[in-house]
Amino acid sequence: MVKNVLITGAARRIGATCARLLHAEGYNICLHYRSSERQAEFLCGELNRQRAGSAITIQADLLEMQEVKRLAETAEQAWQGIDVLVNNASSFYSGAVDEATEQDWEVLLGSNLKAPFFLAQALLPSLRAKRGCIVNIIDIHAERGLKSYPLYSISKGGLATLTRSLAKELGPDVRVNGVAPGAILWPEHEITEQTKADILQRVALQRCGDPLDIARAVRFLIDEADYITGQIIAVDGGRTLFC
Repeated sequence: MVKNVLITGAARRIGATCARLLHAEGYNICLHYRSSERQAEFLCGELNRQRAGSAITIQADLLEMQEVKRLAETAEQAWQGIDVLVNNASSFYSGAVDEATEQDWEVLLGSNLKAPFFLAQALLPSLRAKRGCIVNIIDIHAERGLKSYPLYSISKGGLATLTRSLAKELGPDVRVNGVAPGAILWPEHEITEQTKADILQRVALQRCGDPLDIARAVRFLIDEADYITGQIIAVDGGRTLFC
């Protein structure tokens, strides 16, 4: 039987790579996006040309709880239920402690922590009925905060705790795990070559990873990890060995 997966932030970068890999494994894909409509529709067309009726797009602002609920309802109705939720959508930007605003708090914790919790809550009946699973895309800096990114680090630390808490709360029916990327894709805002080199000096494998490394870990947790829950896999080339 074909399984159905909802991936948040699926239009670009890691989310799109996860969508392509899981689709190649036979999944139906709900592609969530907030503002990347063109990329989402392009990807949806690509997947549907490979297998008709296998992908849909759903627009939603994850900072709005009514839209989170609508996203869950629309995804469930598309193919009579969701087997897998991949919480990939994330906000990322800097802001020192003495500069951060309440709005920054709302955006970063809202998109990175609040939305994953309430999306899991909204999909829970479907996930339980299908004995499905949740995979949260976290960050290695959930364990050790990233300097100048305190609110981002707090939000990802909360998502790591949420992963472990939900694994206790939802077992035995629903497994909940996480993947913590290291240096996979550089931020879209400007980053100097020296900063990149400094980061890679603290990576055991001395190179960037690839979004496919994250997608493969997600696939493993979905398809090959029936006795794994409450765990977070660091896919970081050994970066955390040097923290």
